[in-house]
Amino acid sequence: MAKVTLHYWAAIRAAAGIPEEVVDAGTLAEALAAARAAHAGSPRFAPVLDICAVVVDGTPAGSRDHATIALHDGSAVELLPPFAGGSSPL
Repeated sequence: MAKVTLHYWAAIRAAAGIPEEVVDAGTLAEALAAARAAHAGSPRFAPVLDICAVVVDGTPAGSRDHATIALHDGSAVELLPPFAGGSSPL
């Protein structure tokens, strides 16, 4: 198992109550399962996690099977929920 840092942004950070944490995981699927288990007491965490974009070591996970994305010691997983944005008409 590798020591992997999960970085939480915006709504997932609010649901987790922390900006980041380290988990033991060999794949992205294992890392996300560890995050779910760690935050099982937060009713908002899992629903927000389900809609997050995931970036592993600078590369978007996209629609790839999370069980096929290998992690290594020091991997960084960014969890990015969707957010509203755009430009002002001014």
